[in-house]
Amino acid sequence: MACLVSRTGREMQRYNSSGGRQIVGYKEDIDGNLSNELEVLLVSSQKGQTLMFPKGGWELDESIEEAAYRESLEEAGVTGIVEHELGQWSFISKRHGTYYEGHMFPLLVKEELDLWPEKDLRRRTWMCVDEAREVCHHWWMKEALDILVERLTLQKNRNI
Repeated sequence: MACLVSRTGREMQRYNSSGGRQIVGYKEDIDGNLSNELEVLLVSSQKGQTLMFPKGGWELDESIEEAAYRESLEEAGVTGIVEHELGQWSFISKRHGTYYEGHMFPLLVKEELDLWPEKDLRRRTWMCVDEAREVCHHWWMKEALDILVERLTLQKNRNI
C-alpha cells in the first residue's frame, strides 16, 4: 500500500501571463455506459459543504492531464482515464479576487478508493447531471458539464 499525501503550497504552481493561477478540474462518468443515467462525482469544498467538481492547481512538474488526474485522486479518491479537455474558462477567485484559468477534463472513473489524501476534508457524492447542475455554484463548471453531456450524447448517437 502506498502512502498518498496532497500537494500543498503554491510555489510550484503555474500562472498565466497576467498573473492568474491556472487551475484544472474534471468530471467523472461512473461507468462509461450511457444506456444508464449518466452520473457525475462532486466533492465538498474544504471549508464548507458547497459541492463542486474537483479542481486544483497545475504544478510546474506535470502536464495538465497529470494535474487533473492528481486532483481527482487527492480530492475525490478516484482513479481512471483522463479524457479530452472540455474547455477553458476565466473566472475571478472569490477568495483572492484575481482571475484564474480553469481547464476542465472528464475522467472516466475506473476505481473508487476507500482511503485518499483529502478523505477527512471532503465528502464525495455521485449524482445525476440535473442534480449536479442544480447544486454546483460555479457557472463555468455548469458550462463544462453541459459540454460533457453534449459530447457523450454525440458519441452515443454515433455508436447506435
